[in-house]
Amino acid sequence: MLNETLRSRWFSACLHVGLWVLLLLAVTSIGGRTTHFREAEDNHAAVNTPVPVAKLGNLFAPSAWPKNVVDPASLNPFATTHFMPPIVAVIPPTTRRIEVTYQGYYQAADGPRHAMLRVGESLVGVRVGGMVVTNLFVADAAFQTVTLTNSAMQTNVLALNLKKEVEVPLK
Repeated sequence: MLNETLRSRWFSACLHVGLWVLLLLAVTSIGGRTTHFREAEDNHAAVNTPVPVAKLGNLFAPSAWPKNVVDPASLNPFATTHFMPPIVAVIPPTTRRIEVTYQGYYQAADGPRHAMLRVGESLVGVRVGGMVVTNLFVADAAFQTVTLTNSAMQTNVLALNLKKEVEVPLK
């Protein structure tokens, strides 16, 4: 439809007449007058106030600029530390968690009791009073439960065939 309007004779005739009318109005100055231009007056007060440039020397002094903008080890002019994550001091862990499962106990005729414990993936036989892992000892072994303790006298009671995570301090 727009294509038909642009190609019609009426549209081109109206456009032609409108442009001639605009040209006639511009030539005859109908509806307006020209502005009167004159010389600007001199303002002597503006010339007498100097520009404050006394502190401009400090701006370009070498002490005002940072010492190392780019890492001296890198000769790449596009090197930046903007995308580096902030350095956060990582505190090393003081404990670790291990899975312990009580599997029962055995005892020789006149010997001490030995608790059967699954520590992680390995099966360990530890006598009562012995060390299972770092700073974790077997305090007592019974038919249904085993009591584990550490040097800080924190105890853990484990039931038969149930996994339990135990927190053990590192050396």
